[in-house]
Amino acid sequence: MIEVNLLPGGKKKRARGGNRKLAIPNFGNLLSDSYAIGAVVVAVGVLATLGWWYTGLTARQGEVQVALADALQDSANYADLIERNAILAARQDSIAQKVSIIQEIDALRYVWPHLLDELARALPDYTWLTQVIQVSLGDVVEFQVRGRAGNNRAMTTFWRQLQESPFIRRVDLVQTEQVLEPSGQLVYAFQLDCVYETPPMEFLETIPLFGVGSPVGGAP
Repeated sequence: MIEVNLLPGGKKKRARGGNRKLAIPNFGNLLSDSYAIGAVVVAVGVLATLGWWYTGLTARQGEVQVALADALQDSANYADLIERNAILAARQDSIAQKVSIIQEIDALRYVWPHLLDELARALPDYTWLTQVIQVSLGDVVEFQVRGRAGNNRAMTTFWRQLQESPFIRRVDLVQTEQVLEPSGQLVYAFQLDCVYETPPMEFLETIPLFGVGSPVGGAP
């Protein structure tokens, strides 16, 4: 039986049992969804990687700060140690310098006793000394001897015997003249320039200044 729809705008009913059309999926939308999901996955991976890097850098920064603090502390300790070593070295140098000066003084403490002994030994009769002075300030001890002699022979004998002394290296007759003493006696005034010389060891008997077992404050 045939039905006719006379109503305006009416839809024609589909006949039952008619052929159905096959629905084809929209691949364009599916591809768009895949790209979006991939972009999200990539973004999540990038964020995760950045987070891992940030965490690692933060931990590394903490380790570096700890190492830096330890290095600064070690540097301060080393600086203090270096300063103490410098102070000790300066004190050691000062002590060594003082000891050297003392040793130099000790080495020359018997120079003038020896020289005075030699002058007294070489002095002949009718001869006397008026002045003995040191004229050098260096390592070489130079001194002048001034005196009077009753005659030229006595003065020559004194000069020669000083030259024979193992403690005197050079004796130069610088000046000689006849002078009148207040007593009215005519004598010879002379001046000798001499240089001290360290004699051979067999002429000397020395005692160390810092000898082992030497009593404190004892006689030299």
